[in-house]
Amino acid sequence: MCKSTSSYPILSVDATGSGVVSHAGAVTLLRTAETTGLTAALSEQLSPWRKPLAQFDPGKIIVDLAVSLALGGDCLADIATLREHTAVFGKVPSDPTVSRLIGALAADAPAVLTAIDTARAAARTTA
Repeated sequence: MCKSTSSYPILSVDATGSGVVSHAGAVTLLRTAETTGLTAALSEQLSPWRKPLAQFDPGKIIVDLAVSLALGGDCLADIATLREHTAVFGKVPSDPTVSRLIGALAADAPAVLTAIDTARAAARTTA
């Protein structure tokens, strides 16, 4: 048995038609981010903005926000779409947690954008 280091639950596929996931495209997006190393690279690059006792990693929050946008969201609060499906997306941070992170990142925008670009470049090389 191997233990997953992913922040997201392990899913399985069958042909029974039960437990259908309406956001299967979002799961594909998440798995692509993990496979290319984008999730890990974002976690590493954004670690300076993680509070010492924070429960959620800034990299995971950014990936969750990107997925919520891909699902049609248009504001930070739309991350609630993922929170409603913990069996698929795992634990998703609260709206205040997301808002605090975005505030902290916005306060240091040039450095954050450089960190995100570095993470994207690393994932692009893997892809």
